[in-house]
Amino acid sequence: MGSLHVRTPKNFVLEERLECYGSAIETSPESYIGHWREACAPAGSKPFARLHLDLGCGKGTYLAERAKIEPDTLFIGADQEPICIAYAAQRVVEAGIANAVLVPRKAGSLARIFATGELDAITLNFPTPCPKARHAKQRLVYVDALASFRPLLATGGTVTLRTDSKPLRDYALGQFEAAGYRALWISDDVRAEHPEHPMTEYEQRTRDMGAYVYGICATPGAAPSKTQLEAGRAQEQSLACYLPQDLESLNYVPLGMEEAVENFKNRMRKGKNRFPQV
Repeated sequence: MGSLHVRTPKNFVLEERLECYGSAIETSPESYIGHWREACAPAGSKPFARLHLDLGCGKGTYLAERAKIEPDTLFIGADQEPICIAYAAQRVVEAGIANAVLVPRKAGSLARIFATGELDAITLNFPTPCPKARHAKQRLVYVDALASFRPLLATGGTVTLRTDSKPLRDYALGQFEAAGYRALWISDDVRAEHPEHPMTEYEQRTRDMGAYVYGICATPGAAPSKTQLEAGRAQEQSLACYLPQDLESLNYVPLGMEEAVENFKNRMRKGKNRFPQV
């Protein structure tokens, strides 16, 4: 989630946190495949109506707040960082939230956790942008990652990206299209236009630095052809290429891109081409 490191307080002991708030953590999520709604429903209650995955849930702010306002939906928060899982579980347990579960898993594990058509929604809240081209395949909005989500989504299911990086959002537009998705909305200010999405701690910190939240909400359309997928892989993968021409107009530089922006500015001040290879 984003590129800011998770800060831990003094005397933070991960193992103790995981044990203390373990009631909200599922360490064997593979055993729930195909029946999350029933298995996680409180005793004597009907199965949950919807299943929503918060992929890269971070410290769980979005997960917990969204779960509070949608009690009929089961929210699964997945993150590969144990510290994030511990914080998110603490938030869920202390708030007494019964419709949220944390799973310590990476995006590559999803097909072993969820059955075909089981998910109604996936949110990608401020995923790590990995701005360099050589790291593109690590992005959650890389065409192959988006294609891997398709079988898991129910009819009408959605994938929603929210990010403080306009270059990542603009790059993702082509990747969603290549993976066979149809955009339901595209926003340059998700906070104003889609306030139903709770604000995360990361979002608040970047807003204080002048950031806007950019987003895409898309649903799978016809299955992509091999040609479409290849076009997505062939798309320009360096996020630096999605920066605006007028770098001085930037009120906020996406985290992780500060060095690239400064290098471009220095080259242009010297009268050189923005990209050395041009």
